[in-house]
Amino acid sequence: MNMRPSHTAVVERNQLWEGDFATEPSEAGWSHEAIFFVQILRAEKIPIVNARVQISPDGIHWCDEGSSLNFVVQQHTLDKPSFVRVSHYGGWLRLAGTVKDGRGWALVHLALKA
Repeated sequence: MNMRPSHTAVVERNQLWEGDFATEPSEAGWSHEAIFFVQILRAEKIPIVNARVQISPDGIHWCDEGSSLNFVVQQHTLDKPSFVRVSHYGGWLRLAGTVKDGRGWALVHLALKA
């Protein structure tokens, strides 16, 4: 049995999310499945995070894939990862969304597997 190739990348590290945001795009065309892990490391007020998975053929023009990640950041949820899985996405992936009622500093990992 062969081990399937995989790669995990840190997409955002201690990145301020306030209002509208988008992560750095990741080229993922070689993989068959992806999981975004999102942690809010620190927050001001009680932010509400609404993030959407976006796909792109070229890493420039984006459309919503349909998967989303929505959560309210509270003291007991700080530094605990949330995740969203996606497959059948073409060449490029990113998260885009909005933070309401506060702001937070995000850590985002993207785990890809062939």
